[in-house]
Amino acid sequence: MSSNGEKMPFLVNSVLLVGKVNNLTAVSEFFLLGFQVSQDIRLSLFCLLIVVYCGTMCVNLLIIILVSTSKILHTPMYFFISQLSITDILLTSNIVPNLLHVLLNNGATITFLGCMTQFYFFCSSELVECLILAVMSYDRYVAICNPLRYSSIMTSRHCVILAAIFWVSGFSSVLDYIRAITKLNFCGPNIIDHLFCDTLPLLELSCSDTFLVHLEMYVLSIPFAFIPTIIIVVSYTYIVSAILRTPSNISGQKAFSTCSSHLIVVSVYYGTMFSVYVVPTKGRTLSMSKILSLLYTVFTPLVNPIIYSLRNKDIEKAVHHRLHKRVIW
Repeated sequence: MSSNGEKMPFLVNSVLLVGKVNNLTAVSEFFLLGFQVSQDIRLSLFCLLIVVYCGTMCVNLLIIILVSTSKILHTPMYFFISQLSITDILLTSNIVPNLLHVLLNNGATITFLGCMTQFYFFCSSELVECLILAVMSYDRYVAICNPLRYSSIMTSRHCVILAAIFWVSGFSSVLDYIRAITKLNFCGPNIIDHLFCDTLPLLELSCSDTFLVHLEMYVLSIPFAFIPTIIIVVSYTYIVSAILRTPSNISGQKAFSTCSSHLIVVSVYYGTMFSVYVVPTKGRTLSMSKILSLLYTVFTPLVNPIIYSLRNKDIEKAVHHRLHKRVIW
């Protein structure tokens, strides 16, 4: 089977496993197409993703270890950076291993349960990350605009409680949405022209009315996407306003440098995510949608800790301290 055109009929006939449920043909497996490109390109992308995945795991684990063991990093900002690293590890570990299998085999099957499980962890980690990015912007707002009350507002206890609320709410709120999708009828075809199980590709395959599922998705996005976005925008509006009122240019630059890394991470993350789920898809090719999805699910988790570590003196000190202790030992 040398061409994709010759392979597609075979996939439709051989991959679609069906069973009769309430007189409807129910799909029990999906087929993830991945990137339908030449073998050389797929192998190159496969090698690239392995390198990115290993790098993502290493740098995020390093951040988590440094924040948990170095006293200089025992601050609210670094605590939430470590929480962000945990979500990045969870997100990329949920997507990349199966994606590598898809690339290596030019597409691969995934069971209905496996698809729903992947989709659940994908949604949960995304929601938690949105909340963490929002509270990080609020942390910078308090530190710059209300520094005298910072220690009383952003206490260790408050930070731990917030993190616990984020994780519990993120993983529990998705359950009803996942349950609603599982109640939809998938009558075939079962081919998902995407890299992983995602909302829009799944709903496009359903032969049921998806209005209520779309409505629930929009309702879910209000507390986990739009409200965090408003918090971020308002926080940085006050931050920029406070910096512009600062008499000294040096102190203003120093104040903004403490939150510039977070602003870059927020811009990259929300820019790619909103372009996938908010911007109309009319005129956008499937390949472009896949590339955008690849950016915020695979490459952003690698970029995040690098941005936070770049020119960060506290992290540099923590690394040097750990290396010095190891050399002495």
